[in-house]
Amino acid sequence: MKTASFFRCMPDSNWLDLALIRHGIAEPRDRGMDHPDRPLTRRGRGRTQAVMEALVNRGVVLDRLISSPYRRAVETAQLAVQVGLASQLELDDRLSPGGSALELMERLQGRVALVGHEPDLSELACKLLGLASGRIRLKKAGLVLLHRAVHRWQLEALIRPGLLLEQQA
Repeated sequence: MKTASFFRCMPDSNWLDLALIRHGIAEPRDRGMDHPDRPLTRRGRGRTQAVMEALVNRGVVLDRLISSPYRRAVETAQLAVQVGLASQLELDDRLSPGGSALELMERLQGRVALVGHEPDLSELACKLLGLASGRIRLKKAGLVLLHRAVHRWQLEALIRPGLLLEQQA
């Protein structure tokens, strides 16, 4: 897998390596209603930590890690910081469900990860790549890696958690 090389490109003025990371497995919705305070489950924490460790073991390092303020996304991002994927965590309301993540993207450059929710992250990836809505779907603790150079986006990888974890075994 070429994940590490994805994050080691030499920057130019329009350079951005972007990882869109879906939060890990969270507690179920209460009566079908979403809630910002739903935490990751024990299984979700373990699986998410293993995914973040697998990324670090492949040489992935981020300049910025920006998360939705929803608890399950923050916990996912905190695990990424704990294992060394990024040095600090930023919160941004635009990554909340139904937020305007595209607006957040306007000034990003370097190696950046956005931690958020479905279907928002998949829809963002589709928009950036010029794909029809629904063509990309992220699993919990899954990620999509994108590269922008000279105002053009390229899909580098769409990674389900099991793929990273299977390769560790």
